[in-house]
Amino acid sequence: MLLHQIFTATYTVTEQVYKGFISTFADNNPLHTDAAFAKQYGMPQVVMHGNILNGFLSHFIGEELPQKNVIIHSQTINYYLPVFLNDTVTLQAEVAEIHQAVHAILFKFMFRNQAGKRVAKGMVQIGLL
Repeated sequence: MLLHQIFTATYTVTEQVYKGFISTFADNNPLHTDAAFAKQYGMPQVVMHGNILNGFLSHFIGEELPQKNVIIHSQTINYYLPVFLNDTVTLQAEVAEIHQAVHAILFKFMFRNQAGKRVAKGMVQIGLL
């Protein structure tokens, strides 16, 4: 990988993704599961779990990068806008730092929704095994 190299991947929050997250992690918070509750707090529908984006990031690191001998060392993510069922988000990740001495790469990343609005951004450091 090269410094400032940019990668992109697109994901859709399908019903299968949404129900799979709830089934796996049992996070039934009403903001995520009760449309009336979500509307009471100004949302047009239930809000998808933010950690679904972390799942997409994990898929990107493990499956979309050209190297498969990688492991996530650390990550941070800041959420800016809610993501809803059937939204399509595009992940853009840029190689921000390469630490050859310790075989680590730092990416700065951003998720944008189908309207082009930034919904989240952060950093993820991976190690090369």
